[in-house]
Amino acid sequence: MIGTLISAKDFIVRVQFDDDLPSINELLLVDNGFDTQLLVDHLEPGGIAFCLNVRSDLRLLKGMTVKRTNKGIEIPIGEATIGRLFNALGDPLDGLGPLTGDNIGYKDILKLPPRTTNFTVAKPEILETGIKVIDFLSPFVKGRKIGIVGGAGVGKTVLTMELINNIAKGGGLSFFAGIGERIREGHELYKTLQDNDLLPNTCLFFAQMNENPVQRSLVGISATAAAEFFRDERKKDILLFADNMYRYVQARNELSTLLDEVPNEGGYEPTIFSDVKTLQDRLNSNENGSITSVQTIYVPADDISDPAVQFIQHEMDSIIVLSRKIAEQGIRPAVDLTLTTSSLLTPEVVGDRHYLLSVQVQALLQKYNSLRDIIAIIGESELSPADRADYAKAQKLIKNFSQNMFVMTRLNGLKGEFFSREETLRSIEEIIL
Repeated sequence: MIGTLISAKDFIVRVQFDDDLPSINELLLVDNGFDTQLLVDHLEPGGIAFCLNVRSDLRLLKGMTVKRTNKGIEIPIGEATIGRLFNALGDPLDGLGPLTGDNIGYKDILKLPPRTTNFTVAKPEILETGIKVIDFLSPFVKGRKIGIVGGAGVGKTVLTMELINNIAKGGGLSFFAGIGERIREGHELYKTLQDNDLLPNTCLFFAQMNENPVQRSLVGISATAAAEFFRDERKKDILLFADNMYRYVQARNELSTLLDEVPNEGGYEPTIFSDVKTLQDRLNSNENGSITSVQTIYVPADDISDPAVQFIQHEMDSIIVLSRKIAEQGIRPAVDLTLTTSSLLTPEVVGDRHYLLSVQVQALLQKYNSLRDIIAIIGESELSPADRADYAKAQKLIKNFSQNMFVMTRLNGLKGEFFSREETLRSIEEIIL
């Protein structure tokens, strides 16, 4: 059960084992007086284990002894973790000290839960977010996945914080994974949860921009593993928020480069499909409970056709697209009403009234986009009375979907607004009918 360290480059460490090879995803300890942790990524012929230097510990020398632990990365689980902030490895980051008590367990984050069999999905249950544009165009259904897509600075994190504020107030457990985002945003989120008394029902995992790619690639899995425990063992319905899923792919891509893997045609790691599926397939429901997830997806260079963005989008039930052009008009949230889609916007889920309204709104918005090009050439006065009326209705609709956020009140002084789904539908009917 002992190997020898034969090389260390960046975050990649190679360990030679003569026999008794370690398992994939097993945690190894370097006998250097500090028990430096190595995570086995893969094995190669000749008994060589390629490992990831989990904590970026540079106190490594060729020839050092490496010991097996016969276990993977384990994070604390249990009631004591709620209200706390951890890194990807389960270490507290909130300055409140280590977890203590007999009711704390540990869970291997990379060990998959038992596969669900003969599970029948219950009737869709809509959760009101209080945000008009989401409740109308992209209904928030328990146990499903919502993706918030957009470039830098268009309001993805603010919209996520507003969803946490509005939905978590109803009770239940929320988990948050901060994947490779700015440290400032992490502090703001923690303070917002604290100020709104939402921290007692929330568990947070952060691996921000300053962390190495190993931890950034693991933090989403750690948060998911913790959510799985409360779903399966405590029979809870869970809300999981992840900001940002693109950074997860980016971290995996960095590791792939360090491992000298040949990239795919899109320039990402060759395992991008399995990397995305590994995480997304664990965010599901079973007979014990549900995990409802909201995931932000950064769009590099505002290119929504980016391969990584497309891979992640395919896993979502609903896609909310944030547009820079709309943000520049001062509309918040800056949702592109024509690109936002949802497979859940059906009569069976939202009802006939809501569905028929959504069809009418989409038709009106499509016409608005066409008329806008015509108006740019000949002017609005040249349109027919019917076209002018539809154009005016569409402008009212766009303005109607704009609203003030509770989480921004402290910054802009504008009181936040919450609209029930009934209020949203009624306001749209007043405009288009």
